[in-house]
Amino acid sequence: MTTRRSLLAGAAGAGALTALAACGGGDDTTTSQPLTASSSAGPLSGSLTIWSRSGDLFKVFDAAIKKFTAANPGVTVDHQAVDIDAKLANTLISGAGVPDGSFWDDAKIAGQAEHLYDLTALIAPYRDKIAPQKLSVNTVGGKVYGVPWDLNPGLLYYREDLLQDASIDPAGLATYDDLLTASRKLRERNAKAKPIHLDADPFLGQLWLEMLANQQGTSLSDDQGKLRLDSEEYRRILTWIKSAVDDQLVTHTPYLKPADIAALEDGTQAFVPWAIWFDFAPQTLLSKTKGKWRAAPLPAWTPGGARSGAMGGSSFVIPAKAKNPELAWRLYEYLTVSDEGIKAVYGPSDTYPGGLNTSVPAFLPALDAAAPLFQPVEALGGQDLWKVAVEASKTIPAAAPIPAWWAKSVDYLGNNLQRLIQGQMSPDDVIAESTQQIQRLVDRA
Repeated sequence: MTTRRSLLAGAAGAGALTALAACGGGDDTTTSQPLTASSSAGPLSGSLTIWSRSGDLFKVFDAAIKKFTAANPGVTVDHQAVDIDAKLANTLISGAGVPDGSFWDDAKIAGQAEHLYDLTALIAPYRDKIAPQKLSVNTVGGKVYGVPWDLNPGLLYYREDLLQDASIDPAGLATYDDLLTASRKLRERNAKAKPIHLDADPFLGQLWLEMLANQQGTSLSDDQGKLRLDSEEYRRILTWIKSAVDDQLVTHTPYLKPADIAALEDGTQAFVPWAIWFDFAPQTLLSKTKGKWRAAPLPAWTPGGARSGAMGGSSFVIPAKAKNPELAWRLYEYLTVSDEGIKAVYGPSDTYPGGLNTSVPAFLPALDAAAPLFQPVEALGGQDLWKVAVEASKTIPAAAPIPAWWAKSVDYLGNNLQRLIQGQMSPDDVIAESTQQIQRLVDRA
């Protein structure tokens, strides 16, 4: 069982997906039709086929779906565990065997918008109650194509014991320069320390880069689709990375692979600026340091700046050729905006006895620090992660829609970011070369 392996799977499947995205378009000329509320006022009835990824989230959704069908005995749901990254895009394009609804990464929805229902009218009553970042990334040409589910605030995970030994107050890590200063201090106590995790996977590396950009209120393209990589914000991030690399303060490893886990366990790494879902590692993968990790807001890029950005995230989509799209919407409405459905997903379950704590809901009324949906996390020393995550979530700036070519851009920006970390490119090189390469994708969109 794992969580957020979706993104690791997404990394592996990015190549296939991007080829399909190039065929699929996903620009403002989408031909999809709007889905509106059913005029039926009677009890819900009918059958649905719903796709989710296998693993922990499948089990969580499966239990929540059973509560939905218990409340609606006329509805039957065939909930299937599917390799969505390998199968969904192909199925949408072919139109054969499409499900009535599916879970999907936010970063991949825009590329297939023309094969999905336009959900704008159905989302409209909830727009003001959904995290702006989630609405943005599900919007293409002013139309909403995904039902926002989770919000993934970036947090700074750190080894509390190592910071205490070095007399570093985590509350003092207010800026990214503070993080470099603290890392140098850790290395003074341990010559082998390379405190800051930088990821060696191009897809995850670019997703991480976008979290840092979102924190500054920007992203790879604006709401008109214009590329904006050549900017002060991206240059600030890349220059900081180069400083960390030049000072040998980084561990450059693939996320939660054996070398990464070893560095987390032996004290080489002490800081992991990552999405909330890193908490899966101390809960299930780390043994020696379980209970020693804590979470805090991300440092700010400038004094007083936002202390979080979003990294990753998923929503639910309804294929344009679904047989029962109205019923799929009613299920997803239950899971994402109803109090009962949100508690069914995030509250205690057989899979997560303390509640699902690897993300928080995108539905803002559920983000009440005084009404936690999951319990303090023992693997984080009993820390109240809910409170930290809720407070961080409220600082996440709005975003622009994710362009259809985003996944394909990993071949350029994601790879060039790796070359920067390896000392083979400068920040200006990354910006100039990636801009030139990605602009060709923009021009073809």
